[in-house]
Amino acid sequence: MSILVTGGAGYIGSHTSKALIRQGFDTIILDNFSTGKRELIPKGTSEVIEKDLAEKESIIKTFKEHDIEAVLHFASLIRVGESYNDPHKYYAANLINSLNVLEAMIETNVKYFIFSSSAAVYGIPDHIPIVESHVLNPVNPYGKTKYMIEEIIRDYERAYGLHFISLRYFNAAGADPDRELGEMHDPETHLIPNILISLLDKKRTLEIFGMDFPTKDGTAIRDYIHATDLAEAHVSALTYLMETEKSDFINLGTSKGFSVREILDKAAEITGEKIPFKEKPKRKGDVAVLVASNDKAHQLLGWKLEYSDIDTIIRTAWAWHKKTAKR
Repeated sequence: MSILVTGGAGYIGSHTSKALIRQGFDTIILDNFSTGKRELIPKGTSEVIEKDLAEKESIIKTFKEHDIEAVLHFASLIRVGESYNDPHKYYAANLINSLNVLEAMIETNVKYFIFSSSAAVYGIPDHIPIVESHVLNPVNPYGKTKYMIEEIIRDYERAYGLHFISLRYFNAAGADPDRELGEMHDPETHLIPNILISLLDKKRTLEIFGMDFPTKDGTAIRDYIHATDLAEAHVSALTYLMETEKSDFINLGTSKGFSVREILDKAAEITGEKIPFKEKPKRKGDVAVLVASNDKAHQLLGWKLEYSDIDTIIRTAWAWHKKTAKR
């Protein structure tokens, strides 16, 4: 069977494509390469299709030309700050393009959909750890696009027989242990790669946003999960969905949070380098603590964390960035 991975040349899409290939799935990557990287396409990918999801008729044609069994949908814009400044860009790229994918699925009778969602659907949490039944109240346009797609696929299940699992990520981090894949965002907005890149490129100043959060050390606390563990969760979710046809919403996190200062200290320990940084005011929409309950993922998917201890996350990311910095 063929699995279509939209955004498969991106950070999580590429890790998941590698995991699918390893499990024997015929994996087709579709990417417009606006942010995806050709060097992140895993070995063994069956086909790479360069198309933009905004081209609806072309996407429908692609579905008709391939015997697609399921779609894993990663393609989206992800920068929260940019979504505030240019919401139209985010509603077009994340919402309208997702509708185009769903229309192609309906027209070609593809029933299985794994959606790359986000902890941003929760907004400011009422309690920690966050469970899937927590009220959804996204506070930025990026989170709103993910929330809206979740509502749409609920309706599509009822009306069209779509079966889905929406995976709500917390903070993806780390790199493929084989050093074949890793983060290559431009610009980079995530904490761990920015710390490591600042050590490799002395011209770059590391900026830390917010030192006055109501936390133990004044910095924001996040739940960091390794990209390889995220990838395995997608494969498990796909297998579960195809076996049971039971749609659901599932958090992907570790149920443990680390503050920015703790990440800085751990990165300094692992790299053996002092990490200078510039303090900046916290950004609009930033919340103090985001930590997931992952009980549901364990129970339904049998998901086990193998790489998501913070030492492994930073060590694999450091190995990746040192490798790519030499290019």
